[in-house]
Amino acid sequence: MAIKRGGEKFSGYNKPKRTPGHKTKSHAVLAKSGDQVKLIRFGQQGVKGSPEGSARNKSFKARHAKNIAKGKMSAAYWADKVKW
Repeated sequence: MAIKRGGEKFSGYNKPKRTPGHKTKSHAVLAKSGDQVKLIRFGQQGVKGSPEGSARNKSFKARHAKNIAKGKMSAAYWADKVKW
């Protein structure tokens, strides 16, 4: 069963997918927490994360720690999980 949202098909909730056709964002996810459902686009197009423990990786996690802690309904959470 595919779920359509924002002109895209999602295979389910909380399953991130690449969006190569999007102008600025590299990924999208249909996030669901309880009854709340939200389309979240995240990640800069064409930019890759860094290996675990690298300086770039640590800086990203430190800079976005507050937003990552907000959980599934934040773009930082998904960027941390998928790209970093």
